[in-house]
Amino acid sequence: MDSATNTDIVEKSSAAQGALAGLRVIDLTRVLGGPYCTMILADHGAEVIKLEPPQGDETRDWGPPFVEHADGTRDASYFIGVNRNKQSVGLDLAQPKGRAVLLRLLEGADVLVENFKPGTMEKWGLGYSEVLSKRFPRLIHCRISGFGADGPLGGLPGYDAILQAMTGLMSINGDPSTGPLRLATPVVDLATGLYSAVGILMALYERNRSGQGQFLDMTLHDCAIALLHPHAANYFLNGVRPRPTGNPHPNLAPYEKFRTRTCEVFIAAGNNGQFRKLCTELGLADLADDPRFATNAARLANRVALAERLAAAVADQDGHELALRLLRAGLPAGPVLAVDEALNSAHARARAMVSEREGYRGLGTPIKFLRTPGGTRMPPPRFAEQTVEVLSKAGFSAEEIETLQAESVLLSRRRR
Repeated sequence: MDSATNTDIVEKSSAAQGALAGLRVIDLTRVLGGPYCTMILADHGAEVIKLEPPQGDETRDWGPPFVEHADGTRDASYFIGVNRNKQSVGLDLAQPKGRAVLLRLLEGADVLVENFKPGTMEKWGLGYSEVLSKRFPRLIHCRISGFGADGPLGGLPGYDAILQAMTGLMSINGDPSTGPLRLATPVVDLATGLYSAVGILMALYERNRSGQGQFLDMTLHDCAIALLHPHAANYFLNGVRPRPTGNPHPNLAPYEKFRTRTCEVFIAAGNNGQFRKLCTELGLADLADDPRFATNAARLANRVALAERLAAAVADQDGHELALRLLRAGLPAGPVLAVDEALNSAHARARAMVSEREGYRGLGTPIKFLRTPGGTRMPPPRFAEQTVEVLSKAGFSAEEIETLQAESVLLSRRRR
């Protein structure tokens, strides 16, 4: 695609499913942040070639649960959840011939995504500045690492929970009784994948003007810091260290969950008009005229008294019916659902947020296009499943492929 004109790219994309049809991505990532990034691109039509090391992506073993294959191999849910719509090639980049294979595959690629320790690509003679940018001037090279290559922590490994701890995210989760808590979803890895996908698309857009690729330096550290709103904004303004508040919001009241007869419900009010309307809906019109609750600042100062009145008003109600009634009145409210309840909800089904194809079941894409819809085109690949197909398409002869397989440069089964 590098030699195509902008018009060619647009026509190719619009003629096939997915806004990114025609985009070719070489994916050297493992575990979560990188694979999540490339799955976003793959969901919307990009051709993503996942080059797995001889041992494979280690998340294939991060189970149970597993899907068991007929040949005795198995893949964990953790891998399956972020690797659909990709093609897998087993390749040993530690060997010079493996790196030669990578270079041939990059000849037709638009994007390279990798999450090796900073300096690894340079050690292999594949550094962006010295080699790749000169050989492939239109290539977008996105590196995802824990801390980047520079700074006091440059080059050190990064892991989601460790970055949650180091960037303050853990300190604002939980409540005073629990102390800092890890967010149950790997938010740093996922956010880094999202930011990286955004960065790649920005770089591709800029390439349309300049004709040049560029290097993206994405880190778990920076993306985690970027998630600190509104706590960082509060600190910048008042100089007070943010503390964990549990469900209540540090800047808004009411903004917390309440127990009803059938379930817990989260109720919020973002402005005075919403608060007054909430009071009317709950039969508490007197609260809206109470000076203690007249403004958001006043409600924050009297949060406990306000919560007691609201809790008493909803305690005997059906929480599901109450939440729906408040939502239909234009008020922020929702039942607190378990994961299985959320996935099986009527609205999740209506929004195609559960995707099924060829025995695969996973989350749907949240990015909804009208003309170029994305989604699940093929299930996550088995290890090295498309090796021969990918290399043949890239111009490798059958004899070359057989030789590389005999020399264990290409792998057909994971090395244990």
